[in-house]
Amino acid sequence: MKILAVATPGAGHVNPMMPLIEAFLAQGDAVTFAAGDDPGGIVARMGASFRVAGRGEMDWFADLGARVLHGLPGDGLAPERINHYFVPRLFAEVAAPDMIDDVVAIGRELRPDLVLFETYAFAGPLAAEVLGVAGVHHLISPMLPHEVMALADDAVSPIWRSFGCSTPGYSGLYQGITIEITPPSLEEQTIPGGETLAMRPAPLPATAPTRGGPPCVYITLGTLFGNTEVFRTALAGLAGEDLEVVVTVGADNDPAALEPVPANARVERYIPQAEMLPRCSVIVHHGGSGTMYGSLAHGVPQVVVPQGADNFVNGRLVARCGAGVMIGPEEFSSDAVRDGVRLLLEEASYRDTGRRLANELTALPEPGEVARTLRDRISGG
Repeated sequence: MKILAVATPGAGHVNPMMPLIEAFLAQGDAVTFAAGDDPGGIVARMGASFRVAGRGEMDWFADLGARVLHGLPGDGLAPERINHYFVPRLFAEVAAPDMIDDVVAIGRELRPDLVLFETYAFAGPLAAEVLGVAGVHHLISPMLPHEVMALADDAVSPIWRSFGCSTPGYSGLYQGITIEITPPSLEEQTIPGGETLAMRPAPLPATAPTRGGPPCVYITLGTLFGNTEVFRTALAGLAGEDLEVVVTVGADNDPAALEPVPANARVERYIPQAEMLPRCSVIVHHGGSGTMYGSLAHGVPQVVVPQGADNFVNGRLVARCGAGVMIGPEEFSSDAVRDGVRLLLEEASYRDTGRRLANELTALPEPGEVARTLRDRISGG
């Protein structure tokens, strides 16, 4: 089977698709990945072919900024309105028309059996329609509010019409099969159309928990956000606590920028999640989906300090289901981080909820099973 995978560039968009891509490759399918770039070379390392589609996010943000005659795009937005603003404007109005010609041209050359696309890659469902092949939507996080995708549908409607098509609603995302990766207790919405296939979003723990001695608190802001002041504030809040604190600042940041570091802490550029999470009693993070799902897989209670994008949606869901707490920008302080960590360490309900969600995640089908199901559906057996 030949698969054309379409994503907007950035690790947070590409990485969640990699377990399924790897499963396709393992069963002998040919995968071509189309995006603005290959973040960290992950697509090439996996063994899939990579093709450039569109100019990429820096150019898209520049285009959006040129439309704003006063101020900067998104300035002054309430957190709950970030996606309502950026998804239709940046990803639907700017990115989709920039990507679509490249994606369709690649598709006509390859003649894929299916087009796999992530939520923000609005060129994907249109390309599947134009090519006349099955489209499969790969969620990369909990679903955004449906009204956000209704706004995106308005934004992509002219692009669909330019190809002689009419959008079927929600930008075509939910027309066919949607791969849902969020444990049921965390997801608060239902797929508004089409069919759903559940899939485990994070690997199962490779080792048993190794917690011992002072509780270990892990602080990370993922690959995109690396605000030194956020790290410094969190470290100050935990400096006087009987804890082992580990901070990773990301490959592009310098651990020395946080010196002097409290005696109970150490700072590294990068440590694999699979190595850190079995040791953790609590994680403090930005609310990125990859970090959230990894923490859920290990049953680790979470203090979410959202920095942007879908972080606020994820943080609210974590808090709502009792898997952790969210500290919004207006409440963020050293004291708030300290109090949040103390609460998660002292209140057993957060650990109980973490274990329950870890069990839910474990029960979801693994990517290999989903890849086999899709091959059977598309190839007819």
